[in-house]
Amino acid sequence: MTDKLNRIELDNVVVRFSGDSGDGMQLTGTFFCNLAAALGNDISTFPDYPAEIRAPQGTLSGVSGFQVHIGAKKVYTPGDKADVLVAMNPAALKTNAKFLKPDSVVIIDTDTFSEKDLEKALFTTLKPFDELGLGNAQVIEVPITTLCKEALADSGLDNKSIVRTKNMFALGLVCWLFNRPIDNVVSMLTCKFAKKQAVLQANIKALTAGFDFGHNTHASISTYVIQSKEKKAPGFYTDINGNTATAFGLIAAAEKAGLELFLGSYPITPATDILHELAKHKSLGVKTVQAEDEIAGVCTAIGAAYAGALAATSTSGPGLCLKSEAINLAVITELPLVVIDVQRGGPSTGLPTKSEQTDLLQALYGRNGESPLPVIAATSPAQCFDAAFYASKIAVEFMTPVILLTDGYLGNGSEAWKLPNLEEYPDIKPNYISADIENWKPYNRNENLVRYWAVPGTPGRQHRVGGLEKDYATSAISTDPANHQKMTLTRQAKIDNIANFIPELEVIGDEDADLLVVGWGGTFGHLREAVEQVRTTGKKAALAHFQYISPLPKNTVEVLKQYKKIIVCEQNLGQFAGYLRMKIPGIDLLQYNKVEGQPFNVEELVETINAAR
Repeated sequence: MTDKLNRIELDNVVVRFSGDSGDGMQLTGTFFCNLAAALGNDISTFPDYPAEIRAPQGTLSGVSGFQVHIGAKKVYTPGDKADVLVAMNPAALKTNAKFLKPDSVVIIDTDTFSEKDLEKALFTTLKPFDELGLGNAQVIEVPITTLCKEALADSGLDNKSIVRTKNMFALGLVCWLFNRPIDNVVSMLTCKFAKKQAVLQANIKALTAGFDFGHNTHASISTYVIQSKEKKAPGFYTDINGNTATAFGLIAAAEKAGLELFLGSYPITPATDILHELAKHKSLGVKTVQAEDEIAGVCTAIGAAYAGALAATSTSGPGLCLKSEAINLAVITELPLVVIDVQRGGPSTGLPTKSEQTDLLQALYGRNGESPLPVIAATSPAQCFDAAFYASKIAVEFMTPVILLTDGYLGNGSEAWKLPNLEEYPDIKPNYISADIENWKPYNRNENLVRYWAVPGTPGRQHRVGGLEKDYATSAISTDPANHQKMTLTRQAKIDNIANFIPELEVIGDEDADLLVVGWGGTFGHLREAVEQVRTTGKKAALAHFQYISPLPKNTVEVLKQYKKIIVCEQNLGQFAGYLRMKIPGIDLLQYNKVEGQPFNVEELVETINAAR
């Protein structure tokens, strides 16, 4: 509805900030979505980084973007296409034109749209909007760079520092466009630049100038309002990305288990922020080691696990390859270890800043020998907290390495998150060797086939474990064929038994649908939204989304056998579909596979689901 002040109330909106990698678009987007979360809106974000550290200014390869979907009710994805684009230069406009709705609002800095700038972005005419077929867009032309220089002429800052504030001018203008107060943004700036007062005051002035420009010039024919329409559970909320949530989940698990947390890792995009975040929390007993390489990182973690810590290592696909031999050591020694793989585009170094689901089979089988371990996949940025917590619980209680799969979309993306009450989370109970067990050997097991954890220094429990096969009864090194068969089956049975301790597979949607959509991991939001859109047209559909992959939930076969048609959607060439066919012989599956380094497109998913009916 539209009121007399020409304010249009929206249920949701998608805003995309885009510019050179040095234009501060990630910070601008983060501030805007934090503001939305503080005002009670639901949010989902997608930072879209270039692979180059710093490409030539104004070129297509250096464009950095940040997209946020703001909703009056629950939103599950960052949105397929943007209603509003902030394009700080022609390259940003050209790169993001495909993400725009036909009647979108586009804010540009006219100071960067000279003939030379257009040439850098490979435009062939002086009319970029016509060239891109964006003639219906509402263009808000603002000389942002010039206005920042005028506003900060007496600031005492050099020209370079002044120009760097233009992202805050753009943010102020967007806040005006959506009737958002800038007081909260001022508080965010104060926290960020508390030790740099001159920079702080300059950014606040640029922010205010942008807001005032919109107000004084009536920069848009309409402004917009997104009122929260969904009552949230009482509590404290914050905007959190997946990597931070993963780090917090590990800390919470260590607290519940009564263990010190140790992370041994090597920096790799897009997982490095987990190491950075955990390194801040020494006051909570967290120990971090930035090792010289991936192998050293996982080996330090295995040593910490043997010594009695909750041990973890974080990486991405190339690093998981390098860690495979050491993970095998953790499998045969049966030590608790959480291996976090924030998946990115591959193979090799591939697409370092993009997101895929292409490490699944590597996680399941990328080791020599029969080397079973649990594999868990997080489903949203905030859910990374729970995924890390329960991966830790399984690792500690079942004395096994666990691979936790997230991805670049989850790790860098964010959503509103209610701070959890740890009292509502289950205890984590390490399987320590008790004093009343006599004649104990290192590979003695409890009723769940879990070997006991004898922390070094425990009186009378001196022992050795290692990479050579051990005798089932004596725990001495053994090359006996029958014993190896028994130990191999035992290790597999221990992992299979975990199915009795994880949630059963749930189905969302119509109970009597003939068509079931299946997904896993970080595609949950897109698949759920697609299924809901199909259902709003009167067609029946359901969604089964897997978080626990190895072992599968114990009701998996029962659920899947209920449907006439099943379509498995994943960001690879069919790895989970192939895994299901192996685990459930004779099952008939359709597939939707996309490997572009970008999240799914909901509109395309809806078309695919309807075509499969």
